[in-house]
Parts: sequence; C-alpha cells; structure tokens
Amino acid sequence: MQEKLDNFYLNQEEPNQSCFLALRELILSYHEEITPDFKYGLPFFMFRGKMFCYLWKDKKTNQPYISFAAGNRIEHSSLFQGDRKRFKLLFINPIQDIPVEVIREVFDLAMDTY
Repeated sequence: MQEKLDNFYLNQEEPNQSCFLALRELILSYHEEITPDFKYGLPFFMFRGKMFCYLWKDKKTNQPYISFAAGNRIEHSSLFQGDRKRFKLLFINPIQDIPVEVIREVFDLAMDTY
C-alpha cells in the first residue's frame, strides 16, 4: 500500500504534486487517529477505520480537491456538492496559498459527524 501511495504523489505534475503533498501533511497532522490508505486508486484518509476524506483532481480543470465522505452532513460555504449525494468537495488552487484555516474549519465540522 505504501508504495502505491508514494507513487500517487510522485506521479503528479507540478504544481499539483506539491499541493497534494502539503495537503497530505495537513490532513495527517490534524488528528492522531487519521491514517492514510489507498482505495480505488486514490489516497484516502481514514478516521477510526471509517472514510474521512480523499484527495483527487477535477477532470476538466485539473484542480486538486479534498473530498469529504460525510459531506452531506457538513454545511460550509466553501464546499461544493454538485450532483453528488454523499461527498462534498473543497477545491484547492495549487498556485495559491493553501487555505489552512478553511480546511481546519471543514475538518472540525466533519469530525462532529463521527
């Protein structure tokens, strides 16, 4: 699993690679019970064995995002649901500073659902 995770990050083109690596560190440092996993070809993050979020990029714009598993139970103005029933997305612009405070706000809301 670790090799697949490493390859995911290493195979991304810049500036997405740096963005994904920074997001990984931010997610893992948020809570000691968040652990990395690799599911469906994507880097997932689990909280107490349950899906918390995953990282991916938009097919059209190539913009990275964090997708929250409990998105349908989280209300935040920065989240985008589109036609998804469960997951909501938080888009991250890879050429700007990562909105750490916004991400932590959403993480706080997501933690309330567990």
